[in-house]
Amino acid sequence: MKRLPEPAPSPATVTRSGPLTWVQQWHWFEHTIPAPRRVNPTPLADHCHVPPPATVADVHEALAFLTARHEALRTTVDPIRPIQHVHPPDWAPLPVDQVDVPAVDAATVEAATAALAALPIDPERHPPWLARVLLEGGKPRAVLMAVHHVVIDGWGLAVLIKQLHERLGGDGEQAQAPVHLLDTLAAQPTERARAAEREWLMRLASNPTGVLAPFGGSDKGEGRHRLQHRSADAYDDLDRVARRHQVSPEVVMLAALAHDVATRTGEHRFLASVVVSNRVRAAVRSSIGVRALTVPVQIDLRPGAAFGEVVDSVAAASAAAYRHGQWRPAELVAAQARMDRRRGVVTVPTIEYNCYSWPREYLVPAYVTPPEEPATWITSAPDEPCETLYVDVGLDAGVLTLDVTVGDHLLDAGQAVALPVRLCGFLRAVADGAQCPVPARPLTPAAPGWWRAPQGWVCLTEVEDVLRGHSGVLDVRVAPGVDGGEPHLVAHVRVAPAVTRHDLHRHVLDHLGDVPGLIAPDRYVLSPASPESGRPSDQLRTATGGIETLWGPSRPPVTDVERALAAAVAAVGPGGPPGRTHGSPDAVDMNCCLADHGVTLVAIPRLLALLEGFGFTGIASDELAGTATLGHLATALKPLPPRAHRGGDTSP
Repeated sequence: MKRLPEPAPSPATVTRSGPLTWVQQWHWFEHTIPAPRRVNPTPLADHCHVPPPATVADVHEALAFLTARHEALRTTVDPIRPIQHVHPPDWAPLPVDQVDVPAVDAATVEAATAALAALPIDPERHPPWLARVLLEGGKPRAVLMAVHHVVIDGWGLAVLIKQLHERLGGDGEQAQAPVHLLDTLAAQPTERARAAEREWLMRLASNPTGVLAPFGGSDKGEGRHRLQHRSADAYDDLDRVARRHQVSPEVVMLAALAHDVATRTGEHRFLASVVVSNRVRAAVRSSIGVRALTVPVQIDLRPGAAFGEVVDSVAAASAAAYRHGQWRPAELVAAQARMDRRRGVVTVPTIEYNCYSWPREYLVPAYVTPPEEPATWITSAPDEPCETLYVDVGLDAGVLTLDVTVGDHLLDAGQAVALPVRLCGFLRAVADGAQCPVPARPLTPAAPGWWRAPQGWVCLTEVEDVLRGHSGVLDVRVAPGVDGGEPHLVAHVRVAPAVTRHDLHRHVLDHLGDVPGLIAPDRYVLSPASPESGRPSDQLRTATGGIETLWGPSRPPVTDVERALAAAVAAVGPGGPPGRTHGSPDAVDMNCCLADHGVTLVAIPRLLALLEGFGFTGIASDELAGTATLGHLATALKPLPPRAHRGGDTSP
């Protein structure tokens, strides 16, 4: 049974409020997405052992001490606006319970931590964290904590667990007070953020897309592989290479990944999406708030370059990206969506790279010693394909741990297992002095059916299937064409008389991001003969080789559903696309996407609330962050189901 909504925190319990930081906005928006579709874990969870002779009362005292010390543990967020509220330490009871277990071994702790992380946390009305004490024989042996990602990041959780362990051991009086997020908001340089936005969009605009699409794998793969590879020898090799080039081991590992992508795909310029801690200054290293964020690292490799040059290039690109660490993600998401829509492609970072270089010696020790030989564990399951290669690197206790998540249309199970083995073999070779130059051409052939367009890799059969899905399309053949010496994509379509190339182009744009390898063709040749066919305007090109969106005629809302969506857009959007404005719902163009109307990521929860107030549901927040037109989105909306009458007089 659904519980009744609880009232928001009383203003009397709020000590101060302020906007969410630009980094927090990512996770604030993410917690509005249905849990099965989230990319990042929400909440984060970890654990520490309880040193004897600490008692359950000591655990409660330590948690109360940390709650008073860190504002993040007593912060709530607004459900519709990106605002956070800080409460006094005694605002709510400590959200801690205890569980008796037969033995606090590694397997029990891991299962109990996962179970705690699965419990819902309401960061809008309650403390944004949970704690659980594991009792063995009536004595506390471990403390588990789960914290919502909107108030804490991975590094911050490691700091929190470390301070908890120190407090339980009698050494928790830190001399330096932590820096709270609201204290640093005023110091965020707006001009630097705007410069970062320009830099980020420039990097996206100048990169190919979907580089990993023909990486290997199986045709139309629909599975997902998760594997972990551990190697003590690779740890030593990585350390030797890092010392030789005077860079961090994480940079060397990213360079090895970039070298592998170039070797298999022949691509020498692409993006790596890298998670960094953003805690360079000593003043913020003891802060547990959300500071880690993802930065786009532009990878530029010179064919024939030795690995030492690759490392230097990746290190320089990483340093440049780290300097742009404070962005306005709401505006950036909308700007990227506009760019994607106008280019007719979706920019997919080649590598998602996360460095778990956190202090973890205070965790419950595992009873499995690091293997003498490399070991790999892999699990595979039918799931939505993973469009990006996710690689997490950990350097703990003298062992290199690589966690890989990949869809089987990129790498099948065998290729997924071979990836970390190949990377570790590569590290051994360069540690022993091999130059390992970057190949000029791919050593692995592209997957069947893929073609390299100037805007990115494209799967010809997928473009044909999407076009066949448009009503009135009788037959489709998509093939590369050449005009002026530059290759492009041409769709030859046999259609019913009422179908125009504008209709087909909008139809493809509506499916961007939903289909791997989809790109909007530069030209649509209609058959039987159309007055529009063969004219120069059929080829939609810009001076830089990008693709222009066919705006076509503006279409106002027609149905009740479209009018409700248009009213919500008019209420939350600052204006229309360039050259277009709207002052009322009737002026909202249903052929444009939300980003074209200036609707940003942080406005989407309010837009959803307005739609629910108008009586419509059926769409999730992440579905509104793409490039689909408003007309396409309106088809997914449906009326709210009638509420069951619970007795009593009905409202007039």
